[in-house]
Amino acid sequence: MSLEGKVAFVSGSSRPHGIGRAIALALARDGADVAVSGFGHIEGAEAVAGEIKKLGRKSMAVKIDVRDAQDVQKGLDKVKAELGPVNILVNNAAQMGHFVPIYKATIEEFDNEVKICLNSAFYCIKAVWADMCANKWGRVINIASVAGVLGGAGQSSYAASKAGLINLAKTVAIEGARFNITGNAVIIGIAQTDAPLVNEARDGLGKRILSQRAADPAEIADAAAYLASDEARYMTGATMNMMGGLDLFVV
Repeated sequence: MSLEGKVAFVSGSSRPHGIGRAIALALARDGADVAVSGFGHIEGAEAVAGEIKKLGRKSMAVKIDVRDAQDVQKGLDKVKAELGPVNILVNNAAQMGHFVPIYKATIEEFDNEVKICLNSAFYCIKAVWADMCANKWGRVINIASVAGVLGGAGQSSYAASKAGLINLAKTVAIEGARFNITGNAVIIGIAQTDAPLVNEARDGLGKRILSQRAADPAEIADAAAYLASDEARYMTGATMNMMGGLDLFVV
């Protein structure tokens, strides 16, 4: 799979053991120039950009508050100016900041998490859409979660956002078809990352995974790299299941 000549942007790619970093490196490995972003961990994004450059690809780290549509537009304008128009967009930015039942969750907490997990994807798509349409080629990949298909106790904002990402990808597929733009979602169960997750929740879900292990971020990254490639040109509006069987009914 060759992504030579393509420019990718991966949001939320600043964690040293995160899925965003793994995806960015996989896209670079396959030939794309890759921009990465962070906000609270911009130094992490700069480190990822450095790794990408060592692979012989162009890269840059952009500090973006993905909750702010104008900041997203400014950041992606910088990417376009330095690397070129974005062909491959991976919406990975997310936050699962609290496990709080609905009656205890505040409106501010709910709104903030939805902005990070869902609104940010819409802002990024809006920012790159015109160029994808003009160039008649684009890939939009939304990183979703098991919570988006099964729900989750104490995860009202996160689960709702991840469900929204799945259907946002389907809308991209429908509206982008005539421009050779595909939209797909990757649904993740549990991955071996440094993202915070309450231990009890991790242990409880882990017992339901058929392979009895969490996914390696590189495995998720390979799935995203495939969706970005020409080999996946006929796959659109799809949800790629990377849950390890977590969603199956097992007695």
